[in-house]
Amino acid sequence: MAANLEKRVEALERELKSLKSAIQKKSREPWWERLAGTFEDDPIFDEIVEAGRKYRQSLVRRSNGRRS
Repeated sequence: MAANLEKRVEALERELKSLKSAIQKKSREPWWERLAGTFEDDPIFDEIVEAGRKYRQSLVRRSNGRRS
């Protein structure tokens, strides 16, 4: 029984080492490269971007003394 447990622990240690290695490789890639293209051709995302643009423009108008 102890030999079986030892084999299982060794297998878990190998798997853990493999997973850690994979995570380290992924974390070297900049976050923006992982996300680039995620929302390509997504009409809802396009609406979100447009709403953000309009909101930022409204802030500029207010800061110039004009009302939106």
